[in-house]
Amino acid sequence: MKVHHEGRSELIVLFIILSVISGSLVYFFGKNLFTYVILSASVALFLIVLNFYRSPYRRFKGDMDNSIVSPADGKIVAIEEVFEPEYFNEKRIQVSVFMSPLNVHANWFPVNGTVIVKKHHNGRFQAAYLPKSSTENERSTVVIRRSDGVEILMRQIAGAMAKRIVTYPEVGEEAHIDDHMGFIKLGSRVDLFLPLDTKINVELEQRVTGNQTIIGELPLKK
Repeated sequence: MKVHHEGRSELIVLFIILSVISGSLVYFFGKNLFTYVILSASVALFLIVLNFYRSPYRRFKGDMDNSIVSPADGKIVAIEEVFEPEYFNEKRIQVSVFMSPLNVHANWFPVNGTVIVKKHHNGRFQAAYLPKSSTENERSTVVIRRSDGVEILMRQIAGAMAKRIVTYPEVGEEAHIDDHMGFIKLGSRVDLFLPLDTKINVELEQRVTGNQTIIGELPLKK
């Protein structure tokens, strides 16, 4: 299993700390039930954190021309027509993916194109599944313009546990479905704002896989 580069330093530090604690307990208290319990808890904690930072190798094999691909692992918690006030100032279809602490925390680009907007907003850290988290929580917005001019807004949202959002691309850089767009430590939520004529292929409560599940399809250009 590959470890995402966002977690390598944290894992090294955690390993050293747990090793020092475990070694000290064995040295001072010997091998007994107490030390075995602490050693087991240390191993379990390290494996849980390691699971947070796993980075599976994935490549999308579907139609990249018209597909909008899930940017994250998780569960669909919103599919609705909303007014998007930050960039479009018009109605869009919002599709939201909630990432639990057990999901892969890497985020992928949902479409190919060019990044034309990148903006970070400070905010709160309330539960990410709440609808108001999309506009009140700590968040990062990226807008991708496809070669046909269609624009997709992707928003990374922090939650009650997620305290750090990482967004990689800068304005002017190319976006590709198979590339990581960012990372949300300890999971949270990703919103997509899509054109109203998008054919939505997912349902509420459906589990989706980042870089694999097709969220929707854009109409073919004549």
